[in-house]
Amino acid sequence: MASATTISSSEPTKVHTSNISSIKAFAESNGTSLIPSNYHSLTEHGDIIDVADEIAASIPIIDFSLLTSDDPQIHTKAVHELAKACSEWGFFMLTNHGIPESLMEELMKKSLEFHDLPVEEKKEFGDNGEPFSPIRHGTSFHLPAESVHFWRDYLKVLTSPQFNFPHKPPGYSQHLCREVAFEYSQKITWVARKLIQGISESLGLESNSIIESSGFDSGQQIMAVNLYPPCPQPYLALGLPAHSDVGFLTFLIENGIGGLQVKHEDKWINVNPIPNCLVVNIGDQLEAVSNGRYESVLHRAILNNKDTRISLVVVNGPAEDRDIGPAPELLLKEKPLFKSIKYRDYFLLQQKSRLSDERALDKIRYSAQQ
Repeated sequence: MASATTISSSEPTKVHTSNISSIKAFAESNGTSLIPSNYHSLTEHGDIIDVADEIAASIPIIDFSLLTSDDPQIHTKAVHELAKACSEWGFFMLTNHGIPESLMEELMKKSLEFHDLPVEEKKEFGDNGEPFSPIRHGTSFHLPAESVHFWRDYLKVLTSPQFNFPHKPPGYSQHLCREVAFEYSQKITWVARKLIQGISESLGLESNSIIESSGFDSGQQIMAVNLYPPCPQPYLALGLPAHSDVGFLTFLIENGIGGLQVKHEDKWINVNPIPNCLVVNIGDQLEAVSNGRYESVLHRAILNNKDTRISLVVVNGPAEDRDIGPAPELLLKEKPLFKSIKYRDYFLLQQKSRLSDERALDKIRYSAQQ
């Protein structure tokens, strides 16, 4: 986790962002030097070390095999546990999900091969600021509009409704990587579908209610590979700032190097995933559909000064052209907390809100007086 080294009083210089197209390349060339001052996203030392690890053991664990059991009693109990995890945490670890560990390890390995390519080889995939581009490679969080930057490189790929993937690295490796990514994408979609069915039931809805109303089967899926190189001053910088995710559910796996923190009851908690699990968090659209019963969780990525961390994230959401808002069945007994909005429009709204203190959900939330 983050180092507790005493903060240096030396004043690093700012480095123009146009000179940093890859944190990986910059970190390798920068050695053990001080990080640029425009990467100082943490102002207080306590921001990174004051965490509530005493409640980390309470992070919910959901057994997917029980949720998908044909035994009605076992299934009903698993739905109840899922509801509790969603309402109390907005976050859980998913075990016995049926995705081979070897597949996850292979995808992680092949994804790293892309990040290991020379900077020049990846330029054609450079993020042009268009959030619906099929393939985007870049650094930080939202570089063009940031005053403070983040210690991360990313590859983001739209994998549904149409599957995309980089044509590099070339040769046999590229074909294998594409095949592995496609298989993983399909398996995650199946797991997400089953979870959403269970969540629908937990809300008192028909099993396929959210699936059908949102156009989930032709919905948007984004696969992102985040790379966090060792940071010389991890007590000053973040890999990613606090944020919630678009979509219904986000699935995360990592390479065994810790760095994920979630916010629970106003406290940051280090997440140390159990072996071969999927880390799952609720997204903004599920909070809207559930009319606030299941809140999307704030999370962030912290850094260390020794090891490269890789996280592979898949976000599953509705179809872009569907209006998403509170489920009509829930509004028979309660007032709507959120306005309905097309997922595509919300996605763009969230992109613009990434650097503000106000969450995108708050912009579609009805005021208390209404």
